[in-house]
Amino acid sequence: MRRLRRTPLIRELVREVTVTKSDLIQPVFVEEDLSKNAPIPSMPGQTRFSLSSLEKEALDLKDRGVRSVLLFGIPRLKNNDGSSAYEPEGIVQKSIESLKDQLGDEIVVGTDVCLCQYTSHGHCGIISDGMVENDETLKRLADTAVSHARAGADLVAPSAMIDGQVASIREALDDNGFKDTPILAYAAKHSSSFFGPFREAAFSRPQFGDRRTYQMDYSNPEMAMREIALDIKEGADMIMVKPALAYLDVIYRAKRRFRMPTAAYNVSGEYAMLKAAAREGWIDEKSAILEVLTAIKRAGADMIITYHAKEASEWLQS
Repeated sequence: MRRLRRTPLIRELVREVTVTKSDLIQPVFVEEDLSKNAPIPSMPGQTRFSLSSLEKEALDLKDRGVRSVLLFGIPRLKNNDGSSAYEPEGIVQKSIESLKDQLGDEIVVGTDVCLCQYTSHGHCGIISDGMVENDETLKRLADTAVSHARAGADLVAPSAMIDGQVASIREALDDNGFKDTPILAYAAKHSSSFFGPFREAAFSRPQFGDRRTYQMDYSNPEMAMREIALDIKEGADMIMVKPALAYLDVIYRAKRRFRMPTAAYNVSGEYAMLKAAAREGWIDEKSAILEVLTAIKRAGADMIITYHAKEASEWLQS
């Protein structure tokens, strides 16, 4: 077997799994009324962008070969209902319009569809008697998705893990003339310890309780398959497993069972841990990042949502 490992070119010739720039989706935080970009302390190298600086960042990503982004908005106003999520002049809606005006079809603009960044309590839906109310939340998520599509989003990605969210969004998109807008479903999103830095970045930490009543228990891979099957039945065009590194087995099961376009979200805590270890000199950053991304793709992901996208593009050949 060592004959096929003797030189770098031979190793490249027989390589079975290759990560390319087109596999990568860069998450982007945009904050309303931000006067200048704000670094995110728990995610070194990541930034909350102002609307005015967003175009520059997107152009830089495009020039590096990363042509897909996933937008997360941080509004000026938060309230119990998260109404800023679906306002026509909301921060995500303005960001979509800006990017599509500037870059058109040279960039894929995806949007996270959830209420957690927009609610004063930090939960992903409407609260009733201390719990997230399922059916009322569905309407707000559908309104948000339609507002994103109307602004020009190329795809919408519902992440609230509310039962029936894909069906409600698909129906609303179709009824409003957006039959061609695809849905990337956060189909198996787990209640994870690895979301902490994101919640700092997006100011979305729950003010009470946690999200275990609607996000998945990480002990249940077969339940994850049922969640994914339901989302596909409801009209999902692509599926996602989140997080990625501790869930490579779930990615593998999902791809083998459903043969759907499959995304994996290499989340903020996974990013922050690698950055911290590299900062201490405990690992080689470049090789570790490329190994992580390859592992995620090897497990079955067709696309990887990752905060490493921009820096990894410097090291990938295509």
